[in-house]
Amino acid sequence: MGYSVGQVAAFAGVTVRTLHHYDRAGLLSPGDRSPAGYRRYGDADLVRLQQILFYRELGFPLDEIAGILDGPQADAVEHLRSRQRQLHEEIARLRRLAEVAERAIEVQRTGVSMTPEERSDVFGEITFDLSYATEAQLRWQHSPTHGEAMARASGHSKEDWRRLMAEAAAWRGELLAAFDTAEPADGERAMDVAEAHRAHLTRWFTPCPPDVHRRIADDFAADPRAFALVVPASEQRPGLAGYLREAVHANAERPARPRNDTKKDDR
Repeated sequence: MGYSVGQVAAFAGVTVRTLHHYDRAGLLSPGDRSPAGYRRYGDADLVRLQQILFYRELGFPLDEIAGILDGPQADAVEHLRSRQRQLHEEIARLRRLAEVAERAIEVQRTGVSMTPEERSDVFGEITFDLSYATEAQLRWQHSPTHGEAMARASGHSKEDWRRLMAEAAAWRGELLAAFDTAEPADGERAMDVAEAHRAHLTRWFTPCPPDVHRRIADDFAADPRAFALVVPASEQRPGLAGYLREAVHANAERPARPRNDTKKDDR
């Protein structure tokens, strides 16, 4: 006798439209028709529908499901193993994102609240790319240095941020002046600019020894989102990030370099 499309939809918890779509796609065509021409699903069709819904729940696309159901059993096992690996990776990614969200909540609770106008006044054109911030948190979440920098940043007052950003703007002017006058990146002037940046990070965020400073400069050169944290797009020049990286590396190797590695806060 079989079952009508409406009955099967009710059994399976899907819509009639979904069953019609499966039929048109050749994924689940009913095995019989009523005398009036209506679809009638048999027991074998219900078993196939159960399999389709199982694979759909796991996230398989319809064309891949068709290949699994019509292929050899060994092929189905391999598909399932592959999907299992993908699901484990997705679970791990979501757990990391949950940790980032938790950290963001902590920062919001303890950080300084600013209106959009105040943020514009304090930060100007400096942009904070959320995707980069998330990636940085995932990459450095177990780093004590990164944790301390985030904690100190969240504790800054509005006046702290104004002073910090004014200091950063003055440093940026020195960097651009050295670059625009073609000062060599491994020369004294450029290395002094690099050292000033290292001291700025130590003063406002966390101790920044030369090896850490090199990694930060490498990130500036590799990722425009990171470099935009120190030089807004309107002030950037081609090659500027690489110039800063070279100056930082040269400064890290400079003998008798002034030391600013201690947690000094002369605010």
